Amino acid sequence: MRVFLTLVFIFLLDAGCQSSAGTEKIAAVPYSDIPAPVRVKRRHADSAVIPPVLKPYKNIEYQKTELLQSAPGTKSVLFNSTGSRLYAMNLEGLSVYEFDQPSRKIIREFKFKATKGTGWDYEKDKPIPSLQEKPVEACLSHDDRILWISLHNAEGIVPIRIDSLLANRTAIPAAVKDSSTQKVKRVRVSYPGTTQKDSFDVPLIKTGKTPKVISRTEDSKYLLVSNWHSYNVSVLETNLHEYPFAKVISTVPVPSIPRGIVVDDKHDRSYVAIMGGATLTVINNTAWMKETEIPVASNPRHIVMDTSGKLFVSYNRLAKIACIEPATGKTLFTASTHAQPRTIILSKNYKFLFVTCYSSDTVDVFKINESNFSKVASLPCKGHPVGVEVFENDTTLEAWVCSYSTGSLSVFSFKKIE
Repeated sequence: MRVFLTLVFIFLLDAGCQSSAGTEKIAAVPYSDIPAPVRVKRRHADSAVIPPVLKPYKNIEYQKTELLQSAPGTKSVLFNSTGSRLYAMNLEGLSVYEFDQPSRKIIREFKFKATKGTGWDYEKDKPIPSLQEKPVEACLSHDDRILWISLHNAEGIVPIRIDSLLANRTAIPAAVKDSSTQKVKRVRVSYPGTTQKDSFDVPLIKTGKTPKVISRTEDSKYLLVSNWHSYNVSVLETNLHEYPFAKVISTVPVPSIPRGIVVDDKHDRSYVAIMGGATLTVINNTAWMKETEIPVASNPRHIVMDTSGKLFVSYNRLAKIACIEPATGKTLFTASTHAQPRTIILSKNYKFLFVTCYSSDTVDVFKINESNFSKVASLPCKGHPVGVEVFENDTTLEAWVCSYSTGSLSVFSFKKIE
């Protein structure tokens, strides 16, 4: 019973408070006016989109905060490779908003058709009526052509071809249309400021109960999905040319509730934060099997990696972040944060770490030194901040943070200092 109550508590910490706040529409710019990503050749056959090369910098200085409206229950945010577009996953809004970074306007709204599903009341310990189509996290693959989205109560993920909506409509083979074996989800697309509408079906690829984080290998050949209530990680092999574009090839059991995932392509390993315990599960990316467990502090939620292979972890319950050497499992250094650190992200030069602190309504910013973290800023962010992404150019760094209970995005701008 004690273990069960602990897991219930952890889930409530992650789920946050539901919001019934309305959506304030933002005037949009025509989609055709947004420049397409620049494409150049790379050594990876399936990775032709690369971000621009940025000038080096040593420090950052906070400048201002802008507030944008999204939809109820915004859970996570994700930039494309060039930083021109940001995708906001609106869990309670059953939608994904595509923002234009320069103008801060919403370009497209992807809205899922609601169908009945089953959720769970963790206070009363019983199932409750809910909706299946609640976007949680997302991942872009194949040169930013496919947006993979985890749906909270649908027990799987869906792919949306964001480069070509027509491709979504023409992708379903006739044999699949006449079959009941492949589940699909209806998506309606609107363009704020216009009367244009689109709609299509996308395949639901079953992974496990309550899918959360989606990560991919650098070549986009494999996806990993952490399944919160199934206590496992699904490994999917992708195929852009064969519907439904991915299939599960392995299911890796983990000790308890999994959430954050980071892929180390250089060493063919993946690391999974076991939020329901005190370990990082190590997966072998050749055999797609669990290799070992790295003992860490309690309740690790999110995990990222720098170019040297060091891991950075947020500890939700302990209000701490840590730098870990994965080869030895040694914690190199830690720092305290405001209450309930959730999503973390590194700057493009891997020298700064941004942390959303949920219940304390704060975003903490740290500089990563050789042997410690030094705090750069603690910025107020109302509405329980949960997801964060970073945009950069040569002079400016922007941290885009989504707040769950207000359904809003805060854009924190920093000046780069050489």
